[in-house]
Amino acid sequence: MFASIILLLICIVFIVIQLKSRRPKNFPPGPPVWPILGNILDLSLENPLKDFERLRKTYGNVYSLFLGPKPVVVINEMKTIKEALVTKGVDFAGRPQDLLINDSSEREGLVMTDYGSSWKEQRRFALMNLRNFGMGKDSMEERIHGEIQYTVDTLEKSIGKSFSPQNMFHNAASNIICQVLFGKRFEYEDETIKTVVQCFTENAKIANGPWAMIYDSFPLIRSLPLPFRRAFKNVETCRKIAKSLMNEHKQTRVPGEPRDFVDCYLDRLDKPGDRSSFSEAQLTMYILDLHFAGTDTTSNTLLTGFLYLMNYPHVQERCQQEIDMVLEGKDQASSEDRNNMPYVQAVIHEFQRVANTVPLSIFHSTTKDTELNGYSIPKGTLIIPNLTSVLNEEGQWKFPNEFNPENFLNDQGEFVKPEAFMPFSAGPRMCLGEGLARMELFLFTVTLLRKFKFIWPEDAGEPDFTPVYGVTLTPKPYRMKVQLRVSQKIPH
Repeated sequence: MFASIILLLICIVFIVIQLKSRRPKNFPPGPPVWPILGNILDLSLENPLKDFERLRKTYGNVYSLFLGPKPVVVINEMKTIKEALVTKGVDFAGRPQDLLINDSSEREGLVMTDYGSSWKEQRRFALMNLRNFGMGKDSMEERIHGEIQYTVDTLEKSIGKSFSPQNMFHNAASNIICQVLFGKRFEYEDETIKTVVQCFTENAKIANGPWAMIYDSFPLIRSLPLPFRRAFKNVETCRKIAKSLMNEHKQTRVPGEPRDFVDCYLDRLDKPGDRSSFSEAQLTMYILDLHFAGTDTTSNTLLTGFLYLMNYPHVQERCQQEIDMVLEGKDQASSEDRNNMPYVQAVIHEFQRVANTVPLSIFHSTTKDTELNGYSIPKGTLIIPNLTSVLNEEGQWKFPNEFNPENFLNDQGEFVKPEAFMPFSAGPRMCLGEGLARMELFLFTVTLLRKFKFIWPEDAGEPDFTPVYGVTLTPKPYRMKVQLRVSQKIPH
């Protein structure tokens, strides 16, 4: 009798789970769903990008998967992604609230906050104050040039040697956003910045890695001491650093005379009787969100770019010829110079396209019941925009599967930006820092190529362009050699 009851209970649980993971009516198609496991066996836990492409070929540009019992819709290719993120932007502007990335940040900050009045208030504040602190202004340009000088010094000390540029580019990008946030930069050997960059790098790998997928799929295991706990530890480490920098500001600030973004936020907190979404806890995660977003994407794009420049020397030389011609007699490049450098512009955009830095965007969710390509998608469904499918889309690019600046040049050699170029995503949740990133990529590339020649070391073997997968794609560690250029036309 007891055995029969147990068997009956197992059957009931099995049926409930089966029903839970069944596709609703008119839901996008997808592979068969396993009880309990969902479609986790259909994806490589190490790097699912090829699996997403394989499934797209079978099921079309809008298809569904299940992470455990949780339904997920993957959207592909430019037309579909634009319809979802731009045309129906508000319908798809939510953020899933039950993933490792939310739990580790305690649902604070800006990037993973769900769509609503609180998010709008915070984003509006960020846009206004980032603009005030020089994004797109001469002051920002000067800050970037100041940081580039430290990179130049590092490269000058490395002439003739083979060295890894990874920390150099990460530290430079980190310091530029630090100046906006905190009004200060850190020495490259500073333990604080090394710790923050290390935590960011590690969490970018964890958040889209196998343990995050397991955490997101099986809520029952979340309290176990498994490797995903490392993400919580890293966030806590960074949170303590952000709090100490915030406390420094509290002691030295003059209310109403902000020096940087943190001062602006503290001024906002001083408003009497303000019952808004602003708080010190929110500021702490806000700092980390902006710092991560401003560091990881830019540094990984530069790392990818210089990997290709060393291995496509004819591209490097053609950039240098254009730079020498446009900047002749000038001390340094300015953002305005990009208008006279179509080839350099094309090369930098091609860096961004092949770097594909955030391949699955940041996951979205639907804010209400909606439709896409004729399918019904219920409110609260997790949405994965597969930006890889757009940046490599056949028919959108002249050379979708190779590094070639011609992807951004017309027949007259003029710079053109195809509609399918969306490395910063699109719509209401588009990356806040696009203007800063574009300025950094241009000024770094032009200044360094004007002064140095970058060479693939003789003993480095064949280059491996396959990136390391995570929330952000990172080039595999590599080494570079630099020489001073002799043909510079730079005034002394």
